[in-house]
Amino acid sequence: MNLQDQIGVLEAGIDQLLQAAAVHAPRADERAAAASRHESSAATGEAAHAAAQAEAVDIADAGNACAEGATPAQAVETANATVTEAAVEPAEPAADTARPAGAQPELLVARPSQNEITLTIGGQTVTLNALQVGQMIEELSNARASMQPEPPPGIPPGWRFASTKNPMMAVQKQSNGDRLLVLRHTGHGWVPFTFSPDIVVQMYMMLTQR
Repeated sequence: MNLQDQIGVLEAGIDQLLQAAAVHAPRADERAAAASRHESSAATGEAAHAAAQAEAVDIADAGNACAEGATPAQAVETANATVTEAAVEPAEPAADTARPAGAQPELLVARPSQNEITLTIGGQTVTLNALQVGQMIEELSNARASMQPEPPPGIPPGWRFASTKNPMMAVQKQSNGDRLLVLRHTGHGWVPFTFSPDIVVQMYMMLTQR
């Protein structure tokens, strides 16, 4: 095929593309009219606008395909198929605006079963088993020990707690004379305390007084 024949084929392809655009133009007008009748639905208007943009781009892409060697009929068929897919593509859901801008996501704690805890934050839910809950308690306890303000010096009114009766314990003498006492709490796990010698005497007196 010589150059003149190629130019003739290209011109014929462009004519068919223009005809295809003329066929699709009334459809775009119909979609625009339908969108104006339903202005109360923002999602419908966005879908029609996106379909019109996709149609214009796809027709141009079909022209490029024809110039690259595809037959005009194949280019028009490709443009029609792509425009149809863009027209039926659903609009993306609107962003969640229920939470005010800058507000922290809410943390929800639930207990679906005896040995499970669920934590939900920002719409994401994580399920923790007993071992994972214990690990989290330990990590939070270590972090809380260096945070301010410190826990209240006295027992707050209405404080809810779970006590452990006759806990397992371990005692270790430090090189400076202090005593390390580690008690096993059923909720907090192993909780360590360090006592200087004078505090050990005071604790003994408190525990043995009548």
